[in-house]
Amino acid sequence: MRLLRVATCNLNQWAMDFDTNLRNVKESIARAKTAGAVVRIGPELELTGYGCEDHFLEQDTTAHAWECLKDILSGDYTDNILCSIGMPIIFKSVRYNCQVFCLNRKIIMIRPKMSLANDGNYREFRWFSAWSYKDELVDYQLPIDISEAISQETVPFGYGYIQFLDVALAAETCEELFTANAPRIDLAFSGVEVFLNASGSHHQLRKLNLRIDSIRNATRLCGGVYMYANQQGCDGARLYYDGCCCIAVNGDVVAQGSQFSLKDVEVLDALIDLDAVSSYRACVSSFREQASHVTKVPCVKVQYKLCQTFRNGMIPTDPIEIMYHCPEEEIAFGPSCWLWDYLRRSRASGFLLPLSGGADSSSVAAIVGCMCQLVIKDIEKGDEQVKADAMRIGQYKDGEFPTDSRELAKRLFYTVYMGTENSSEDTKSRAKRLAEEIGSFHFDVPIDSVVSAFLSLFERFTGKRPLYKVDGGSHTENLGLQNIQARVRMVLAFMMASLMPWVHNKSGFYLVLGSSNVDEGLRGYLTKYDCSSADINPIGSVSKQDLRAFLRWSAIHLQYSSLAEVEAAPPTAELEPIRTDYNQLDEVDMGMTYEELSIYGRLRKIFRCGPVSMFQNLCHRWCGRLSPSEVAEKVKHFYKYYAINRHKMTVLTPSYHAESYSPEDNRFDLRQFLYNTAWPFQFRKIDQLVQDIDKDGKWEDSTDVQLREHRAVRSAPGSGMGVVAAGSANPSAGL
Repeated sequence: MRLLRVATCNLNQWAMDFDTNLRNVKESIARAKTAGAVVRIGPELELTGYGCEDHFLEQDTTAHAWECLKDILSGDYTDNILCSIGMPIIFKSVRYNCQVFCLNRKIIMIRPKMSLANDGNYREFRWFSAWSYKDELVDYQLPIDISEAISQETVPFGYGYIQFLDVALAAETCEELFTANAPRIDLAFSGVEVFLNASGSHHQLRKLNLRIDSIRNATRLCGGVYMYANQQGCDGARLYYDGCCCIAVNGDVVAQGSQFSLKDVEVLDALIDLDAVSSYRACVSSFREQASHVTKVPCVKVQYKLCQTFRNGMIPTDPIEIMYHCPEEEIAFGPSCWLWDYLRRSRASGFLLPLSGGADSSSVAAIVGCMCQLVIKDIEKGDEQVKADAMRIGQYKDGEFPTDSRELAKRLFYTVYMGTENSSEDTKSRAKRLAEEIGSFHFDVPIDSVVSAFLSLFERFTGKRPLYKVDGGSHTENLGLQNIQARVRMVLAFMMASLMPWVHNKSGFYLVLGSSNVDEGLRGYLTKYDCSSADINPIGSVSKQDLRAFLRWSAIHLQYSSLAEVEAAPPTAELEPIRTDYNQLDEVDMGMTYEELSIYGRLRKIFRCGPVSMFQNLCHRWCGRLSPSEVAEKVKHFYKYYAINRHKMTVLTPSYHAESYSPEDNRFDLRQFLYNTAWPFQFRKIDQLVQDIDKDGKWEDSTDVQLREHRAVRSAPGSGMGVVAAGSANPSAGL
């Protein structure tokens, strides 16, 4: 029996912070060695951090990575353990994303990435080139200072595997796990038993099962051991790398790390029976036949043993049940950990949130409260780094440290309710009760005097005073009055964030949190430079439907009971006067439901639909509930306001990326922001399709009965059918 103890890890790296990154890499190697592992894999580009972006174009970045590697090789870190370390390398003036295999203070092989990630949030072709040569390994001349330090001039560079006396190992890097013609296929046919995947994979709601399935299938089809390492945390931008390092054997997961954590370093190890791999493969006749005809893959031979023979008490690690979080838990823990990393690394003293008592701002407040709960739990578990960070941020005196989440929240979280004459007692009361449950330092700040001052100034130099539409004003007046309130709140929030620490004799500054959701961003249902404008936003890529489910979950699991009442309340901006016969509602203002918005968003981004193909898709999806002409009006209404408001995405607050249909245009959803809002060509095509369907007559024949059945329930909450008519006014369109 050949037994091999291997180790993988989650590392909370920070782009361009080489001290932090090197310290974490060293700590992970030390822990792997303490566990008895002889193979260790780290995340992709772990020495630099994955998110360096255009810093990769700087020669300094690669040079500093070599300096860090030299530091590792100059010590005893790689003694008796094979370490795969991720870093950028320039070879013949071309930059590659590489795994560097080191053993006993030497570099054994350098494996450049062959399939680069270049969609969604990934832009690897901007900084790296893919290695395309499979026939041979080439000699790489090491930098002179590295060569002198380790007494080694060259190292094999390229695609291949490492053949030890008792086991063969090879690398895949992140994207290569998901490609159709994955490197591991030919490698497995060549006898490679252990695959090491260094990854930089970010969190997205409901995505983890796809990754785990890919890892399991990689070894279920070809047999073998798959070691997966990932970054974890906020490394300086919108993404949260969600860890979940794991080890799989022949289709079974035998070790799984956390998906969300405040830890800087997490190491997993497992004892693997390699004979089980060879036995698994040998029993599949198709594998044997294909392996007997495979093209030869280059290899590096190392005269060294990694495996142990069986001894009493040495038991291979058993398969485990895979742990998945529900979406509500993902919304709670992912943004919480992202906020904690941002807070401690920005050297801020806390957060300030305009808390309206509505669903969005209450969700953000709950996430901060969850963050405080996670901090206390980790301190109780003995995490000294989390404790030190909490003591510094909370400005505790020597010998004191936080022991209660509400007390911690009081030190680092301000909430402020900025009410006007249009605000209700219900939202004011909900905001106050939620703040008490979380423990935040809460303010109730009426802003009518500030709004009135603006209006008086306007009246003084124009001679006119605008009115709300319920008081006889025009749409333009109504819109202007709402936007004044919204923008005053943004200015006041930033003023309080900078000055309240001074008022309370604290050092530092507070970060302002935004609270607009992904659906409002997609529709543009927000005022440009209102409270959606902030330093960062933990829910900017989360849908309204998911947030409502999160509120229900939080009311129970975070023990913020007031959130149940928040979730049950109809969404409203409270920017217009409340009348007995009129109450402003978000879905009425938008002319569409949040459920419809979510559908539009997924069709537009995930399924790459333009107006015409969206109409065609929705005709099938809503067949029997809406006629083609009604579907057409809804699609045209959405695209009209999407086009009018797309410019708002250019100043959207940096938001936690969580949803695959996010309209964030910094890197994820790259589109123009000046449109012909009439969409003349596309809308004519839709109108023609409606006419063709009406002429054909088949639609009416097949749906008359269904239409009669559904018209009675079209206004039911959650039906996705539109509780309001398309074309209703948007209080912030285009402004």
